[in-house]
Formats: sequence, C-alpha cells, structure tokens
Amino acid sequence: MVPRLWNDTIEAHRRAVREATLDTTAALVAEQGPASVTMSQIAERTGIGRATLYKYFPDVEAILLAWHERQIARHLEHLEHVRDQAGDPGRRLHAVLEAYALIQHQHHDDDMAAFLHRGEHVTQAQQHLLGFLAHLLAQAAQAGDIRDDVAPEELAGYCLHALNAAASLPSEAAVERLVTVTIAGLRPDLGQSRRPAPRTPRAKTAVNRRG
Repeated sequence: MVPRLWNDTIEAHRRAVREATLDTTAALVAEQGPASVTMSQIAERTGIGRATLYKYFPDVEAILLAWHERQIARHLEHLEHVRDQAGDPGRRLHAVLEAYALIQHQHHDDDMAAFLHRGEHVTQAQQHLLGFLAHLLAQAAQAGDIRDDVAPEELAGYCLHALNAAASLPSEAAVERLVTVTIAGLRPDLGQSRRPAPRTPRAKTAVNRRG
C-alpha cells in the first residue's frame, strides 16, 4: 500500500501546480489579453513543462474557465462571510449589497468578462447568488426594513442589475452612493405609502344661459 503521507504530498503538489497555473494565466491575460496567451507562455512562466501542463488542462480557455470558476466561488464565500459578520437583517442586507457592488467595481475587466461570462458555472453562480440575496431580502422584509409588496426574487434581480453599474463607476465613493440609491428603492415607504389617492367626482359647473 502507498503510505497516506505520500498520497497527501502528491495531492498537495497537484493543488499547488493547479493554483499556480491559474494565477499565472490570469496575470498573463491581464498583461496582453486572453487571445494572445499561449500554453507555452503559461508553462514557462509557471515553471513547469508543457507536457505537465497538458496533464492538467487541454488548452488556455480551459485554464481561464477554471480560474473564473474559482474567482466566483471566492466572491460567493466573501459575501457569505460579510453576511455572517453583520447584525440585524437590515444591516446584513446593506453589508452584502455594498460588498457585491465593490466586487463589481474592483474586479471588472471588459475583455475577460466577454471571454469568460459564459458556461454552466456562470449560470449556476447567478442562480445561487439570486437565491442567497432573495433570502436576505425576505428576512429584511419580515423585519420591516424593506418593502414587502414585491417578491424577494424580483427585488434580488433589481438589486443585482442596479449594482452591476458599479463596474463603470470612477471611485468607491461613487459605489457607496449607488448602494444608497439602490437601498432607497427597497424602502417600505416607496410604493406602499405613495399609492394614488382615489379620484373624487368632479363638481358640476353651473352654466348660465342667456335667453
């Protein structure tokens, strides 16, 4: 039997090689764009042979997709951590929305986004994020912090679409203002207390006719 320590060492080495490959590829793409990166460059920069690299990934696109999947998982873990550190439902919601907006602001790359935002892993992550946020919204609505006349799933979509604009904002201060405006749209006094007043019959105007 192969000693367990040997197996653990082999597995740790494989994880290290994989992580180094993902980090190196992301750095190369940031330098020269996704279309210009080659497997030879990745192998050379990582310090492994091409044959070894091909044992892990068939091509550059597979590496980039694996890197993107890792990034998404880390972002979701970060949002969960932010949620767990906040207090009541309203504060948890605010903290998570702010964290999500900052992620969009800090990690946006048009070339990478166009290349990577496809595939099943992105769809699954979006569904997970919508469900995660809808649950926070439902708790905040139950606590009276936000409106309850719209389904949490719809409000979750509203928040994500609104905060995706953080990617194009010039500063973190602008991101904070965007979060404030987005949360203002969730307040219960918007849409619940400002309903149109019932129309009253118009008074009849007497018309004097000259005979």
